[in-house]
Amino acid sequence: MNAFSRSELLLGEDGMRRLADCTVMVFGIGGVGSHLTDALARGGIGRLILVDADTVSVTNINRQSVAFLSTVGQYKTDIMRKRIADICPDTEVLTYETFVLPENIGSLMESIPGTIDYVADAIDTISAKLALAEYCTAHRIPLISCMGTGNKLHPEMFEITDISNTSVCPVCKVMRRELKKRGISRLQVLYSKEPPMTPLSGEEFRNPESKHRRPVPGSVSFVPPVAGLFIAGEILRTLCAHTDLTQK
Repeated sequence: MNAFSRSELLLGEDGMRRLADCTVMVFGIGGVGSHLTDALARGGIGRLILVDADTVSVTNINRQSVAFLSTVGQYKTDIMRKRIADICPDTEVLTYETFVLPENIGSLMESIPGTIDYVADAIDTISAKLALAEYCTAHRIPLISCMGTGNKLHPEMFEITDISNTSVCPVCKVMRRELKKRGISRLQVLYSKEPPMTPLSGEEFRNPESKHRRPVPGSVSFVPPVAGLFIAGEILRTLCAHTDLTQK
């Protein structure tokens, strides 16, 4: 018996061995990314590369697996690295406390040792999502990108599909347009057709000195985590070449 014995009952010994040999890179260790990373570690991924420059704030506590009163002010990547060590000490974890920008994505990716088997995008900014999509497309690295999860209350409406099949989601609309400009026709995404709600207020979150006065999205404990688990499941099934037993 070991930490992954129950998983092996479904994924098989060969599947678990494949997962242990894989590297997954996660961008963004927030509401989606922290639960995604947690599930990948518990799923048996052998090497995880975590990218996030943020530290925990008290407003993260309602939805992020790294957020506690005791971790406020600490780097999210550092907290997640310690969590993974307590889940599976054999998992190799590399962390980068870096803001992802179009101008640094190439140097960041090229600094990673070894092969990357899958990339998970749980970043908030469109420019970073596009830069990551461009890089992964050009270098043939499998990528799944999380679209909007804020201002939503129905995680059962999430689905994984190609960006060309999406509708309703405002983030998807922008991504479709910008990807087309870049000549990218395909991108695996997690999204929802649930129309986003209008948050009641967000003035206390806004920086009065900022030029950008966008409303701060509302978020709850049961939506971003589900998105992260959906993405983790897709990655784990794909990497271990799992066949749905119900289809046999």
